[in-house]
Amino acid sequence: MTAAQARSGTELALSLYQRMIRIRAFEEKVQQLFRLGKLPGFVHLYIGQEAVAVGACSILRDDDRITSTHRGHGHLIAKGADVRRMMAELFGRRSGYCKGKGGSMHIFDFGLGILGANGIVGGGIPIATGAALADRVLGRDNVTIAFFGDGAANQGVLHEALNLSAVWSLPVVYLCENNQYTEWMRTEDITAGRIADRAHAFGVPGIQVDGNDVFAVRGVVSAAVDRARSGGGPTLIEAMTYRHLAHNEGEEAFSGVYRPPDEIETWKGRDPLPALRRQLEGDLHVSPADLEALEREERELIDLAVESAERAALPAPEEALEDLFAERAV
Repeated sequence: MTAAQARSGTELALSLYQRMIRIRAFEEKVQQLFRLGKLPGFVHLYIGQEAVAVGACSILRDDDRITSTHRGHGHLIAKGADVRRMMAELFGRRSGYCKGKGGSMHIFDFGLGILGANGIVGGGIPIATGAALADRVLGRDNVTIAFFGDGAANQGVLHEALNLSAVWSLPVVYLCENNQYTEWMRTEDITAGRIADRAHAFGVPGIQVDGNDVFAVRGVVSAAVDRARSGGGPTLIEAMTYRHLAHNEGEEAFSGVYRPPDEIETWKGRDPLPALRRQLEGDLHVSPADLEALEREERELIDLAVESAERAALPAPEEALEDLFAERAV
């Protein structure tokens, strides 16, 4: 390996780590704010799954697209969303991405290729397929990634999307984040076989990957995106990961205890952030001081986003129906 290649590899690893830290810092702050009663509505946190979003989005071009889920903060940050506008949206402020009307589960930014987080389980799958169809019809070489969870894998829309995207060779990647639980039910108790294998019935590649290894995710998504962009059609990827926290914050009021404590601790031992940090310090010889400075900067960025959101104005009552309906052409 040349010195230039080594520098490039270190720079890539640092950029991935920085984006993963930003997601973690954002989610930890959101958890804190929710517990203080400062956020309206529920939040579904992404802690533990950061390597999937960051590894996947690191392959995409700025004009490529993603669709997201109810657990979407990580996907949006990985695609480049502004944490100040995201935080403002969570606070219900006018300066938020949806002017305070969408909240945690409905943030979008078409300019960044973010076609929306979605409170409907599996709701992003047909949107991504439609975006890919538009690219195919219009002769564009964009690619869309549809993020969804293991629960959405049991929705019929996934099979419909796989069928049509295979028939039409659409430039779309279906990326299932299997975090082991469908809300409060263990996935293996309600899901037959491997989710990745469902692709094979449609003649589509189905790949299972370690979702806690950001470079493994980046590798399989890179191949899938190249295939899609070159006209080879869709790929289904199942990233095996684990959410460290609740399905939604505050679930203990109604969910009961459904995960063994030792299982949670085992998966926390596979936390993707410390794993990448060990690689940076060991194989790539990045100093702990430099990494601590990077982490501090990211947490300060999130603190500034909170300060900005708390100062921002709320939407006026008369704005309630603005931006909800398209103007009818005369």
